[in-house]
Amino acid sequence: MKVLGLIPARGGSKGIPGKNKKLLGGKPLLQYTIAAGLQASQLDTLIFSSEDKELMALASDLGVSVPFTRPQELAEDRSGSLGVVQHALRYMQAQGKQYDAVCLLQVTNPFRSATMIDDAVSAFAKANTDSLVSVLKVPHEYNPHWVFEASEDGKLHIATGEKEIIKRRQDLPDAYIRDGAIYITKSDVLLEQNSLYGSSISYIESDPEWHVNIDTMEDWKLAEELVKKFQD
Repeated sequence: MKVLGLIPARGGSKGIPGKNKKLLGGKPLLQYTIAAGLQASQLDTLIFSSEDKELMALASDLGVSVPFTRPQELAEDRSGSLGVVQHALRYMQAQGKQYDAVCLLQVTNPFRSATMIDDAVSAFAKANTDSLVSVLKVPHEYNPHWVFEASEDGKLHIATGEKEIIKRRQDLPDAYIRDGAIYITKSDVLLEQNSLYGSSISYIESDPEWHVNIDTMEDWKLAEELVKKFQD
């Protein structure tokens, strides 16, 4: 399986100005993801996608290929990941390079390792699903079988649609949330189905001890604590 590794990073950020180049533990945030991607052996190619010239130059200095400038319309606050991935894949295809899948690695999850990336690609190849995502297990108190939704008449209903609530924690099935560290999607699903997920999704669990998805200053402070822990 030929997999294109893609690291996207915009120049703008409302929550944390200059987030992607901001120093975390003495290194630009994007350096963590670039280093892991370059060390991963299961990625056939690794590229960086941005509209920001400074970020592009920084990424290139860090050793990752920067083959194009991302269109501005794909670098706005509301620009979704799907369009960014499709643009990168189509660009590479236009250069005569074909890939079976794309592995999206977001800069805001700095602590996913090269080993985890390789494990994810291997798991995806074996699963033969349309996509794979990295996940974290949901604590039992937030399990969807114990979550309620309010109807317009002010009544609560179990979110899963069941009539009876599962009484014992031990009887709850495992539930997961996407953690944003890794997304892998087949190329034909991206381009033909216009989807990042398709109809079948496999998964790999992340280590909750090292998880952070940096969006706010509170997230950044947690990342700084994790960096200190890692360095110790």
